[in-house]
Amino acid sequence: MMITTSDIEHISWLAHVWLTDSELKEYSEKINPILEYFSTLDEVNEDVDATYHVLDLYNVWRDDVPSEMLSQKEALSNAKEIKDGHFKAARIL
Repeated sequence: MMITTSDIEHISWLAHVWLTDSELKEYSEKINPILEYFSTLDEVNEDVDATYHVLDLYNVWRDDVPSEMLSQKEALSNAKEIKDGHFKAARIL
């Protein structure tokens, strides 16, 4: 599908964008290669099953099983500041 300068002129009129003759020619020369590139999509085979995921993996998450945790003392051991047994952070508001 080739776009002519008259097509570009009509589109610019619809968009209320006034173009000079040189701009009309320039845009028609620039838009045609773009449309030719998109015409390659017409060659795509559409008769294929939809692929939602390429691997047949289901529920790959680990079980939520309680495990041994750090004590409060161990968790706070590398904290820069501690207040009342909690991490103390700088105010952000």
